Amino acid sequence: MNLTLFDLDGTLLPRDSDQAFGEFIVALGWADRDEFRRRNDAFYEDYLAGRLDIDAYVDFATAPWRNRPAEDLAWATARFLGEVVRPMLHPAALELVQRHQREGDVVAIVTATNDFVTRPIASLLGVHQLIATDLARDAAGRVIGTIHGVPAFREGKIARVQQWLAARDQSLGDFARSTFYSDSTNDLPLLERVSHPVATNPGPALERIAQQRGWPVLKIFP
Repeated sequence: MNLTLFDLDGTLLPRDSDQAFGEFIVALGWADRDEFRRRNDAFYEDYLAGRLDIDAYVDFATAPWRNRPAEDLAWATARFLGEVVRPMLHPAALELVQRHQREGDVVAIVTATNDFVTRPIASLLGVHQLIATDLARDAAGRVIGTIHGVPAFREGKIARVQQWLAARDQSLGDFARSTFYSDSTNDLPLLERVSHPVATNPGPALERIAQQRGWPVLKIFP
């Protein structure tokens, strides 16, 4: 049996879904356009540079919507999927996921983006196993602006994958082949842990590392 893991943003999607959702809630009028964009862009630059404070980002990113009624959130999520996510799904990305599923691999998405944003996207991609940064919720199920458990970010992705596999009575070593597709140097810890790392739509830094180490480079998006 083989294990195949996919990063989401920049790997299966050409845009960052968290940033795209932020832009979407600005368009809905749920956040001040100029201030939200300024801070959101700054956090994204920190992510690209590998210095993101993920706790501060989650508090910021969820603040405009976390106290809204559940029906408003369901409505916004449906619109976001239809108007933003579906148009950016790339046939080659879908085919890559489906090929591994047809081959019988255990397939999961492993993403630093929170579960509120990414769970519907994973369903849209046909992937049932999602390892995301889980948002803490109160007794009524409302998001409170903090992270529950270990965030699926940098080294945390290894911890979360190991937790997920342990719950299945498995470990990475149980698989004949373990593959991880990612575009970002933030994912180097997990790329270095699997047997078959694939630099996918990589940024310049990851592409250089992949070339130095003889990792395959896959470019899905034009």
